[in-house]
Parts: sequence; structure tokens; C-alpha cells
Amino acid sequence: MSIKTAPDRETLEKIASQIPTPFHLYSEARLRARVRAFLRAFSWNEGFREYYAVKACPTPGVIRILQEEGCGVDCASECELMLAEAMGFSGDKIMFSSNETPRGEFAYARRLGAIINLDDYTLIPSLAAEEPVPERVCLRFNPGGEFRLGNAVMGAPGEAKFGMTREQLTLSVRALQKMGVKQFALHAFLASNTVDSSYYPTMARLLMTTARELREETGAEFFMINLSGGIGIPYRLDQQDTDIALVGRGVREAFEEICVPAGMGNIRIAAELGRYISGPAGWLVTRAIHEKHTHKEYIGVDACAADLMRPAMYGAYHHITIAGREAEAPVQKYDVVGSLCENNDKFAVDRMLPRVNMGDLLVIHDTGAHGRSMGYNYNGRLRSAEVLLKEDGSFELIRRAETPHDYFATLDFTGILDGVLKSHR
Repeated sequence: MSIKTAPDRETLEKIASQIPTPFHLYSEARLRARVRAFLRAFSWNEGFREYYAVKACPTPGVIRILQEEGCGVDCASECELMLAEAMGFSGDKIMFSSNETPRGEFAYARRLGAIINLDDYTLIPSLAAEEPVPERVCLRFNPGGEFRLGNAVMGAPGEAKFGMTREQLTLSVRALQKMGVKQFALHAFLASNTVDSSYYPTMARLLMTTARELREETGAEFFMINLSGGIGIPYRLDQQDTDIALVGRGVREAFEEICVPAGMGNIRIAAELGRYISGPAGWLVTRAIHEKHTHKEYIGVDACAADLMRPAMYGAYHHITIAGREAEAPVQKYDVVGSLCENNDKFAVDRMLPRVNMGDLLVIHDTGAHGRSMGYNYNGRLRSAEVLLKEDGSFELIRRAETPHDYFATLDFTGILDGVLKSHR
């Protein structure tokens, strides 16, 4: 059983007095604790690196903390590469794991010295067009079919658009060797948001065995096994958090059983976790502003799916508490909703909560990954601010809320909106 905690009401109200709700709040202490525990679990592997998945929370104020802890970054687009460069990442501190990649993005990744994670055999000509050809390339593997842990189906790689087949791995290695590539890595992403501690060890065995086979077939030297992301978090109270120390031991056993006897004991392990690292370190803080009593009981809040898309997009569960009233028993069933003109703009459906009063601060948990980063501007709604709660108890605005000026910035109205925008300054 997981326990959901958040900053106390006094802290939240203090922040809200200076930064209007809604806002995303991140805990520096939790971020550091999560990443340190993960790095300890893999400290047995010399050169192990966590490449934080920038897509999870592309906010410098968050990424800087992980950078200080020794993390690299996993980027998937030109803008993410630009963010990495601006923050001082370069060389093998960057993984570039894109798909359907424009040629210019390969060129940019090459200029930064990033490790390119090649998604498809047909992209080799695009990579070959960049000079000089990289000496090291990672290949993304899709084994097809279903991915199982025991009797449980955890994912369906055969239905995913990512990665190449086993046969294409061999073709790719041989083609890249002819181009001058000297070292290779393997990567795969086979399940999403799983808290099963056997996920990484199982995938590690698959990738390590495949690397050994490829070396036997082609003579290729492998420098890295990248386990990608996929380790999840317990969004629900009845879920247990992943035993990350057990995960590390399981991968080590696979490494010592498969890589070491094959003379591949110098391979380094890597990961690209986003959700596991920052998800539990963030909350969306919003205020109850409306109640509606029709066929159901509704609580309207000042946040909407523009601030947190996961419940609307996936039907995802996020735990909700009322600041200062966490110990109260739930007595009323609510739908907690936002203001978008879409019926799926709901943070919770039929959720039992203590009776909500207007003005209460509602805390939506586990939003430190794929929260603000997935935001959008449907209905002209503006994305909220991001705030960092520091280890010393102080707080800092690390991304301001959007304004109407931001919303209209890409349009050329030749002065038509000038008067309206001036009135909103």
C-alpha cells in the first residue's frame, strides 16, 4: 500500500498567495532522493548512467537538479536537443532517441556529440549523410509479438511503431560497420508504467543475449545496453512502489550470467527513466471554485486538462487530497472537473472524498512527469506555472504561467488585438 503525502496546507497557501492557482509544484528533496536511490541500485556497473527523459518534465529548474546528481538527458526532438545544449549537456551525456526523424535533427545531434539511438534500418542513409559518421551508434530493438512477465502480458511490441526487427538489427550492424561505425549499443522499450520488479531484469536478458548473438554474427563490439524507461509508479493507493534495489540486483545477475562469460563485462548499463524519477515529486495544486448538483455531484476546479492531460487522454488515475484535511474520511462521491468544453475534462470520476468546500486547495498527486509537459491550449486555456519547493523550505517560480500574449504570439494580427492585449497586461 503506497502512502500519498504532499506539502502541508500552510506551505501551499503561502505559495498560492504569491503564485495563483493552479500551479505545478515539485519537491527538490524528493527528486534528489528518487534519483539517488536509483543510481545506488546500479552502482555495481561502472559507467552506469541515467538519461532523464526530457519529455517527462522539460523544465530547466527540474533538470538542473538531476544534472547535479550526475544524470544525462534523453532527447527526442530538435527543441529538446536545444534545451540540452543550453543547459550544458554534450557528448555521451545526451541520448537522441527519435523516430521518423528529420535529417536536420540527426545533424544537430551529431554536432552535440550525442549518442544516436537509431529507430529504423531505413534511417541509415540519413545518418550516413552526416559527416563524420559517428563511431558509436545505438540500435532500437522491437522483438514483436507480446512482452510477458511470467503469465502476464505487459505490452505488445508488435503493435508499436518503435524499433526494428531482429533481422534488421543484423542488417543495420553490417551496414553501419561498412560506414565506419566501430561500437554499438542496444535499446528497447517494451512496457510502460509497470511496477513489476522483474521488468528490467527480463528486458536486460533479452538485450544482453541479442548483443551477444550480434557480436558472434558480425564481430561487432558493444559498449552499452540501454534499458530505456517503463518503470512506473504507484498512482493508486493499493499499489506498491517498485523495489528499485531488487531491480538493480536482477539486472546484475543477468549481466554476470550473460555478458561476463562472453567477454562483454565492460559493457555499461543505461536507463532513460522519467516518470519513476520525477513523477512522485510533483503535484498539481488547484482550488475548488464551483459545485454543481445535477445527475451527479461535481466539483469544478481552476485547473483543467490543459494542465494535466493524462486522466482525459488515458482515463488515468491520480490520487486527490484536500490540503489540511488529509485525515478526514471520504463521505461524498464527486466528479472533479475542469472548464474545457469536453466531457472527458475530469480529474476524477465517482471519487469518494471528504466534503469539498469552495476555496479548498485540492492536491492532485504524482504529476511530476507527463503533467505540465503534455499541456495544450484547447479552448484558449493557458498552461499553469511551475514552482520548485527547495530543500530549505523556500520556493521558486521556475516557469511562469502562460498569458494571452503567449497564446497569440504566433499570429500576425497587424495590430488588431493590440488594444485587447494591452488591457490584460
